[in-house]
Amino acid sequence: MTVADEKEEHGQYASPPCFMHELEPGFRAGAADRQASGDVARWRKAERAQLIAKRLALPADTRAAHAARIATKLDALLGDVAGGTVSLYWPFRGEPDSRGWAQTIIDRGGLVALPVVVEKAAPLIFRRWKPGDRLEKGIWNIPVPADGEPVLPDIVVSPVVGFDPSNYRLGYGGGFYDRTLAALPRPRLVAGVGYAMQRIPTIYPQPHDVPMDVVLTEAD
Repeated sequence: MTVADEKEEHGQYASPPCFMHELEPGFRAGAADRQASGDVARWRKAERAQLIAKRLALPADTRAAHAARIATKLDALLGDVAGGTVSLYWPFRGEPDSRGWAQTIIDRGGLVALPVVVEKAAPLIFRRWKPGDRLEKGIWNIPVPADGEPVLPDIVVSPVVGFDPSNYRLGYGGGFYDRTLAALPRPRLVAGVGYAMQRIPTIYPQPHDVPMDVVLTEAD
């Protein structure tokens, strides 16, 4: 029996995906580690697809209401942003839309940056952005600032595909945010944002995963 045969709670895997090697005592440690890592990757791929589908199924007005609630929570959490740089994101595949909130940061004396993929398997860079700035298509055709030198954000606001009670983030599988958070001088705050329905019991964190400081949703 394999873990893939046990389909229940998460639609694909009912058991922790990283214990298959325990069924085969003859596995060497290295082989077991590779097996466990592969099981986690397969589980994450299936869980990611389900969570994105659920998010996209939300009506547009519901997503807008959730985004407004999340923005209110961000305001309360961040407080005075004058003189600071807040990294946001361009909404993708049903993510909470923070672009309207971005203007309020600028109006209060803060700066906004957007993440940019410069190469595969490398950390993101961040470029300053304000509404009206020239954009170009980046990875997955997500708009990114076309010009400007990289900046270091004081606050990183990151969308999540899923998240767990330890504030580990399930993303799209590219590992960009984990590499970035590991490489950045420590920001003042790393906040994940998403919908309450994206909370899962665990993402089965691996050594390369970096937890966020907090995750904000529309739920009280």
